[in-house]
Amino acid sequence: MDLIIQTLTKNAFVTALAVTGLVMLFSQILSKYLTKNKLQSSAIAITLGLIAAYFAGLYTNGEKGISDIEIFSGFALLGGAMIRDLAISSTAFEVDVKEIKRAGKVGVIALLLGCVIPFAVGAAVAWTLGYKDAVSMTTIGAGAMTYIVGPITGTAIGASSDVIALSIAIGLIKAVFFMIATPLLARFMYLKSPRSAMIFGGLVGTTSGVAAGLAGTDVRLVPYGALVATFYTGLGALLGPSIFFLTLNAIF
Repeated sequence: MDLIIQTLTKNAFVTALAVTGLVMLFSQILSKYLTKNKLQSSAIAITLGLIAAYFAGLYTNGEKGISDIEIFSGFALLGGAMIRDLAISSTAFEVDVKEIKRAGKVGVIALLLGCVIPFAVGAAVAWTLGYKDAVSMTTIGAGAMTYIVGPITGTAIGASSDVIALSIAIGLIKAVFFMIATPLLARFMYLKSPRSAMIFGGLVGTTSGVAAGLAGTDVRLVPYGALVATFYTGLGALLGPSIFFLTLNAIF
């Protein structure tokens, strides 16, 4: 047993990949037999990961969740920004350029509305809960866009770590919600074509939520929704610390 633990610890990144694969397999089994594929396996896997990170943090009194445990230290790299950005950008390789052009002005409008509306709602909720300074409101509003835009914006404008943590939490709730709700509401939203998937990706924005939700609806739609959602993340990261922050700073 000691030899196995030493081997797994020395090959921490491979161990992290293997554990992730097992969690995904277990999530797919739960999705298939427990929910009859109504609950997307990605949503189950992310929920299990969050639970594991929480209890690992309690166990180690650390700051990085399960990667604070030596044998699982490979998750620090696997869950880091480099692998995340690679996974997001790789979805673009399956996109048909002709289908992108079909989105046209509607896709651009959806992208802009998808940025402005969640930010405004998030900032308004922050104000009602007592965060009435422009920095906190902007950070929490950006978190309502995605859990990536929130910390990027908060770091850029000097938000406190507590407020940045709130922005990440809001973004995660949004992502998990769309993972679960998209397959259930797909017919209502007429989510059937690449064009509708791109509009959906522009309105929702959160890449992980869009990709997992569309995977549970029609896997062929994933690259189109994820591509626009990736643009959403970049656009949000630009608008958050600049136009959005300056607007709120002028008002409040």
